[in-house]
Amino acid sequence: MSLTPEDFTTLQLTETADRVWVRLHRPEVRNAIDQVMVDELHAVCAYLERTPKIMILAGTPSQAPTEDKPRGSKGIFASGADIAQLRERRRDDALAGINSGIFDRIAKLPMPVVAALDGFALGGGAELAYAADFRIGTEDLRMGNPETNLGIMAAAGATWRLKELVGEPLAKEILLAGKVLT
Repeated sequence: MSLTPEDFTTLQLTETADRVWVRLHRPEVRNAIDQVMVDELHAVCAYLERTPKIMILAGTPSQAPTEDKPRGSKGIFASGADIAQLRERRRDDALAGINSGIFDRIAKLPMPVVAALDGFALGGGAELAYAADFRIGTEDLRMGNPETNLGIMAAAGATWRLKELVGEPLAKEILLAGKVLT
């Protein structure tokens, strides 16, 4: 069985002999992670669990500077969870761990997962990147968990993964003060 890129609406897929490129593709909402994207990521994981290949996660690429778009037009990895859907979720949805479930599944894949990061990787987008084995960012990367500015707490992996990745003091700055890393 192979992946059929035409079956995906929020992801763009490219498969080679040894890897699957997964590009988040909801540029109209800065690649906000919604239920459809979560479902499509589960489908990719199911495929990779049967057919081990390296997975490279990326977002919308930055565009080369032109007269219309000068230097500084950043790409977008993911701006976080889809806020419109978050507002509709209730207690049972939170307990179901919709986003944390897919991030855990990605973290447990039996092959390397690389997050290629450009532009914004915030909130759930950062948590998706934390689930990868490797994170490689451009100089335009802005990564963090500004959830405290919304009066909520990061709940899809950052509170337990970030301490292991960057140490406790910096993890606390990111999670409790909303620090965004460059």
